[in-house]
Amino acid sequence: MAQYIPTELGTRSIPRLLFQYAVPAIIAMTAASLYNIVDSIFIGHIGPDGGWGNSDGMAISGLALTFPLMNISIALGAMVGVGASTVISVRLGQREYKTAQQVLGNTVVLNILLGAVFMVACLAYIDPILRIFGASDATLPYARDYMVVILLGNIISHSYFGLNAVLRSAGHPQKAMYCTILTVVVNAILDPIFIFWLGMGIKGAATATILSQLISLIWQFKLLSNKQEMLHLHSGIYRLKPHIIRQIIAVGMSPFLMNLCACLVVLLINKGMKEYGGDMAIAAYGIVNRVVFLFLMMVMGLNQGMQPIVGYNWGARQNARVWQTLKLTILCAEVVVITGFIMGELFPNTLTHLFTDNAPIVAMADRGFRIDVMVFPIVGAQMVIGNFFQSIGHAGKSIFQSLTRQMLFLIPGLIFLPPKFGLDGVWMAIPVSDVFSFFVSMGMLWWLVMKVRHEEVKGVEVKR
Repeated sequence: MAQYIPTELGTRSIPRLLFQYAVPAIIAMTAASLYNIVDSIFIGHIGPDGGWGNSDGMAISGLALTFPLMNISIALGAMVGVGASTVISVRLGQREYKTAQQVLGNTVVLNILLGAVFMVACLAYIDPILRIFGASDATLPYARDYMVVILLGNIISHSYFGLNAVLRSAGHPQKAMYCTILTVVVNAILDPIFIFWLGMGIKGAATATILSQLISLIWQFKLLSNKQEMLHLHSGIYRLKPHIIRQIIAVGMSPFLMNLCACLVVLLINKGMKEYGGDMAIAAYGIVNRVVFLFLMMVMGLNQGMQPIVGYNWGARQNARVWQTLKLTILCAEVVVITGFIMGELFPNTLTHLFTDNAPIVAMADRGFRIDVMVFPIVGAQMVIGNFFQSIGHAGKSIFQSLTRQMLFLIPGLIFLPPKFGLDGVWMAIPVSDVFSFFVSMGMLWWLVMKVRHEEVKGVEVKR
């Protein structure tokens, strides 16, 4: 059997490697964000009669209310997908190919099990959950219609995102990119058909999302069934092994907690928006969040490109290549977030009108954009450093960094700033937390660099 081993990760020039791995991931992540934006644009123009135009803003407000529940689902998927992909990268760097195969099989089973449990638990209490997230009598029907369909396809979503992460770690970033692009294209085609032509409204948007992911998932299984590849699906790798599950969860706990905290954060944001601006403010936040997330997804794509390079070279003890990759990734991330800062500060009205012409929502979103991105230029480095600790398997440090931003800075900001500054205070909590989190991230990175250099001078190997 021919075996594919991505040894180029330890030998090829870092700029070329980062370009090779990050560009497909950036395209894939951007495409994933764009298909969420496409969903929001179509949903934002759904009128009270279910047709296009004359929107009262309730549909897009209902969509925004689903973000916390979606974040919980994403948290579970990220725990498995990101954790497995990181473990696979490190094991490939250490030449432990049999373990990498077993991780792949365990990833498939875990995605199915967690997806099924989450689906059943949420469907049983969907209305109370959405009420907790801030749904009103006007927005609850839209949020429920969308979320029920998404939950019914939850196993598909978990498996799709998890296997895409594995494809990247197995040395196939282009194939992972093509899977995501396929999802985006199919979703963009199906959205207007299901929403307007078939008259399904917001249910149609959710149906288009699940069907597009199913088509890509089928293709992923085909790609990972190629017996000519070292890492492929075959019998004997699906039995759950406790030590592998522990490794996956240990590394994946950071993105899990980060997304879980994001659920609590969005819940508090929605409650603050509803208290100080009503359903229209929730819709405005939904718009701003979609656009800002586009730039964050680009940085996540860079992080995904960095992850296998850093993971492999950290496992192979090639520290110079690790630091070079980190520096280059931070530089590229800064270019992305500065672009987002310029657009959010100078062209918020243009961005908002893509989603709605509702005047109150446009006014709230315009101001929200300018506040939300006011410290955006420091967010890129902060995100890369957090992913760096995750990529080298330092789960505890990555978890700590995630929790400090969400729990120590952002949530207190959402509690104490709105009573003093009203609706602006809800928006202000986000950049304030980013500033504090940036300094925490830089301090943690400095500590690690100093530790590695000190132990290198002494000739002592750093624990991997």
